Parts: sequence; C-alpha cells; structure tokens
Amino acid sequence: MVAPPLNYGAAGEHEGFPGTISIGHEVLYSVLVEYGRSACRWAARLVFVNAHGGNGRTLLSAVSQLRTEGREVAWFGCASPGADAHAGYTETSLLLHISPMVVRVEEMVSGNVTPVSELMASMRAGGVAAVSDNGILGDPMAASAAEGRRMLSEMAARLADAVGRWEPDSNGMLR
Repeated sequence: MVAPPLNYGAAGEHEGFPGTISIGHEVLYSVLVEYGRSACRWAARLVFVNAHGGNGRTLLSAVSQLRTEGREVAWFGCASPGADAHAGYTETSLLLHISPMVVRVEEMVSGNVTPVSELMASMRAGGVAAVSDNGILGDPMAASAAEGRRMLSEMAARLADAVGRWEPDSNGMLR
C-alpha cells in the first residue's frame, strides 16, 4: 500500500528564494511521529521514502523515536549515484520524465556546479542563497526525460529490493 505523499518538509535552506514553504524540523518531526504511530496501528511495517536532503536529520530522529516505541518503521533515501543537488541535471531529468509540464525548458540555466560536499559549510551558515544566486546546484542543460526514467526506475528497484529484505541499519535506514 502506498500512502499519499507529504508534500511539505524542512526546507529552510531554500527560504532565500520566493516560493519556498518550509514547515521546519520541529513540525516535520511531530508530523512523522504521529503519522507513524497512526499507520502502525494497522500496518505491520512503515517505510518513509525521502527525496529531500534537508529532511534527513528530522527523519532520523522521528524514525528512531518510532523504533524505540517498538514500531517496525524505517526510511529510504531516494538518490542517484553522482547526482547534483537542486534543480540541476538530476532533478530536472526526473521532472522531465514525471511531470514535464512543470519544467520551463526555455528558462533553464546552470547553477553552482561545485560538489555539494564542498558547499555544505556555507549552506549551513547561509542557506542555498549563500552559494547560488539562482538557487540551482548543478547544471540542468543536458537533462532528459529518458535519463529521468532511468534514474526513477533504478531508485524504485532499489527501494523494492530494500523493502523486500527489510534490514534497517542502526539509523533505521533501508539500503
């Protein structure tokens, strides 16, 4: 069974750009814990599928709390090997496959292509706006629907395999 997505999360690092709505870590934590408690009343297991890095620490805390309470809860991080971070090649390819009508191809421009690992300290201090004038972390110019289809298929296969094995690590993550 697949539940409807939770379309809001902790995205404060993007608040330097108009249109960003973040519910913050405290509210996200409460939502995930209460969601998990409710779902686990009738579901034997629950896996949160996360597609936003900014939710990571909150997801870890919420899953840890639920597991401490004896619930069979885990999480899975959507990722693609070599992915860029935000509105670059990876996300644009995925959107061109999933929802092409929301991609404004004529407005695509490159952003900061420095590896995210090298940008983290600056982003923690000042958000994405501190490292990218346009909010893009990567280069969407070569993105394609075909590549998005490939990436999504690989993520879905890894998720299905991880759920089938159900071996959460010490952080409750399925790999």
